[in-house]
Amino acid sequence: MGDLTIGIDIGGTSVRASVVDDRGTMLDTLRAQTPPTAQALEHCLDRLVGELTSRWDAKAVGLAIAGFLTTDRRIVRFAPHLPWREAPVAEEMTRRVGIPVYAEHDANAAAVAEWRFGAAARGHNTVVLAIGTGIGAGFVIEGEIYRGSYGVAPELGHLTIVPDGRACACGKRGCWERYCSGTALVDTVVELLADGDWGRSQLAADVAADPGSLTGRRVARAAADGDAVAVAAFARFATSLGQGLAMIADIFDPDLIVLAGGVGAASGLFLDEAREHYARQVTGAGHRQLARIRGTQLGETAGVVGAAEVARQAIRTAARPLADPRAETRPVSGL
Repeated sequence: MGDLTIGIDIGGTSVRASVVDDRGTMLDTLRAQTPPTAQALEHCLDRLVGELTSRWDAKAVGLAIAGFLTTDRRIVRFAPHLPWREAPVAEEMTRRVGIPVYAEHDANAAAVAEWRFGAAARGHNTVVLAIGTGIGAGFVIEGEIYRGSYGVAPELGHLTIVPDGRACACGKRGCWERYCSGTALVDTVVELLADGDWGRSQLAADVAADPGSLTGRRVARAAADGDAVAVAAFARFATSLGQGLAMIADIFDPDLIVLAGGVGAASGLFLDEAREHYARQVTGAGHRQLARIRGTQLGETAGVVGAAEVARQAIRTAARPLADPRAETRPVSGL
């Protein structure tokens, strides 16, 4: 099985930890609710790692974190749905669990997983979009993660696609993720229900009976069943996705775009239509090559698998002998 490592995907509501082998296979998984304080969260991670290492000889731990990390990934500067602020998370967790711990942005972790084991394996310049509650993004250039000058690139979910549009938690209005995410699907359904009578829509009836039952997953299930409201919501979603994909193509000119994350895993509901919108709206439409657009192969496991791979590559790099300073060296994965 090669080197075993532990990948942990830390979300705003839940934590998933898995032992992962060097083929990207998850061998053992634990889940927990995300605690509200930094101390409680670190204790939770300590407990999960302790339980897994009691059963498996894992060499290191990778953390997939939705937030801003420093370029060396030692400090979590800010995580909007987690309690860490300017926190030396990797160092503190290494002290707690007794094996090396490495942190990574969750979208970058998903990009690593898809590039190493999934749909991005044959990409040269690849954008991986993690579409879930919001939009996270990772950009892989010939196997290396692009981080920008200060470690926060690329924040594609906060590109403005609707001037003065829906308010976003980032403080702006009209951000892409406000029209193209799980939460965006919910908002779109609410708008559609307010605008007209949808007759026999089961989703409309369910929402009228229990407004709290409306989630992105519920909309996806209804769309798969052909519910008129849900299908209309995904049509708007596809339009917004295509618009954003055209912007990405104009900025990065990738040869491959992978749609990951919880909503990305439902790409069969919207991908063909989004491709059509993208092809029409990209600059130079009809006179340039278009990026291939694929759905995820790893689904919601990409963050866990990618975090484990980040840890595996880090310990392998640390174990290598010092290179001849006269020779140019470059990590295969850039991790």
